[in-house]
Amino acid sequence: MARDVARRRSGERGGTSEGGFVRLVAHTDPVALVGITLSITLSIALDLSNAASGVESLLAGLMGITISLLVDSLARAERRFHLRTLLDGPPWLVRTTTELAGAMRDAAEQHAGTRVAVEAQRRYEQFRLEAEQLAEGRIIRRGDEDEDLIGATRTCVRRLDALTNVMPRASGELSWWRSEIGRRYWDANVEALQRGVQITRVFVYARLSDELSALVEKQRAAGARVGLLPYGVVSPQLHVNLALWDGSSCWEAHMTAHGEIGENQFSVNRTDVNRLTRVFDLCANAATFQD
Repeated sequence: MARDVARRRSGERGGTSEGGFVRLVAHTDPVALVGITLSITLSIALDLSNAASGVESLLAGLMGITISLLVDSLARAERRFHLRTLLDGPPWLVRTTTELAGAMRDAAEQHAGTRVAVEAQRRYEQFRLEAEQLAEGRIIRRGDEDEDLIGATRTCVRRLDALTNVMPRASGELSWWRSEIGRRYWDANVEALQRGVQITRVFVYARLSDELSALVEKQRAAGARVGLLPYGVVSPQLHVNLALWDGSSCWEAHMTAHGEIGENQFSVNRTDVNRLTRVFDLCANAATFQD
């Protein structure tokens, strides 16, 4: 039994040493690895070819290895400095970054070859893509998530411009306005009007139904400036459901083939805001208002 314990400990030490060597090689700069390999090769070649004495060959190899390790040290220092610079941010980022990296590494290494490792990589990649969108000033959510649309309306200070396309669809032309999201959005509009926010909304329609006329009159009575724009007056490229708040943020709905919102995007990216502002202005200039 003592032999088994000793053998097990020896195996554990061997496995740890082997794993440590593999990890060391994995984290060593490729330039340093190539430099060390070339230095050893050069030392052996000089010695075998008698181009230099044994001591000179050894010194040449040691000199090359020293330079390679110095390059590796500089590369490591640069990576550490870059990482430290990235972590010089909000406290929650500094606190959780190492925990996130450690959890992903454990999932990939401890469960290698399983669905857990595959899923860890997929989720990390998804997180990376979403983080890049956030860095660009965009939040992309599912079509049934309304916190950005309603939240931005509730914090709007001066002006809300919106473009709504009312087209025939399987669920009905004005089904969105009758939905829970639509009702909550309109309540936020009313609250904004009461705060003194100027709301301008353009409805693009295929036919002026009684239901649409009633909705337009309801919003006008609440204080919104509402315009009507028949389908076909402007280019189909301008048929976008959008909202703009104070000229600094915007929301755009990405529609499905059945005319439902499949995905929505909130953005403070200046390019997005300018693009949707141009779309709204073109439609507003072509629309008919009562005033």
